[in-house]
Amino acid sequence: METISVRTTQNIDIDYEIGGLGERILAYIIDCGIFIGLFIVGGIIGAIFSAETFIMVYFIIIGVLYVFYDLLFETFFNGQSLGKRIMKIRVISLNGTRPRFSQYLLRWLFRMVDFGISSGICALISVAVSKKGQRLGDLVAGTAVIKTSPRTKRDNIAFATTDDTYQPVFPQASQLNDKDIELIHEVMSNYFKSGNDMLVYTMADKMREHLSISLPPNMNAMQFLQILIKDYSHISSSSDLLINN
Repeated sequence: METISVRTTQNIDIDYEIGGLGERILAYIIDCGIFIGLFIVGGIIGAIFSAETFIMVYFIIIGVLYVFYDLLFETFFNGQSLGKRIMKIRVISLNGTRPRFSQYLLRWLFRMVDFGISSGICALISVAVSKKGQRLGDLVAGTAVIKTSPRTKRDNIAFATTDDTYQPVFPQASQLNDKDIELIHEVMSNYFKSGNDMLVYTMADKMREHLSISLPPNMNAMQFLQILIKDYSHISSSSDLLINN
């Protein structure tokens, strides 16, 4: 699976799975389907009650909503339209933060090229060939579409496996317990879902204070938490082997 690595405002490097072409197409179809359904409902109501004025106003309102739909929903719902939410993908800035309104605006403006003038061909080709799965609007706005679910599943993160030759980076991890590791994992998972890097930064700061650890200058907060999990898993498994033997 293709991934995109971004550096957040708290100097946290994190990998996201890029939203697949199929998922983005399905999200687009869902969004279009919603408006097709609304137009059908309006047509039925107009036919039943012969309300020409009502149906004209209704279609104008729905048409305006359709034009501004992506811009409004992505701006106010953290980079997700209804289709994107259902498909569990969202728009992020390439620096890992929530995009600014100007970035959403650029993505929306270039929809005319990606989906209007080229009938979607430009968007399909751009997403398929670009390394970060970006359509033209994303390239211009400095954004990308990623999956909202964590790349690594809970069981794989919470208690990472190590080999016998592994040397713990932080022996102080022995002072932690299973609940501490599960809490760290939950914080990391919530970061993937929300994009709030302060969650990771705050947790790392608390762990450093709790264990009296000075972080190496080349290690960021996310790496620190990942290594803590790995160190704890190795120390715990080694202790279990000694007890069993």
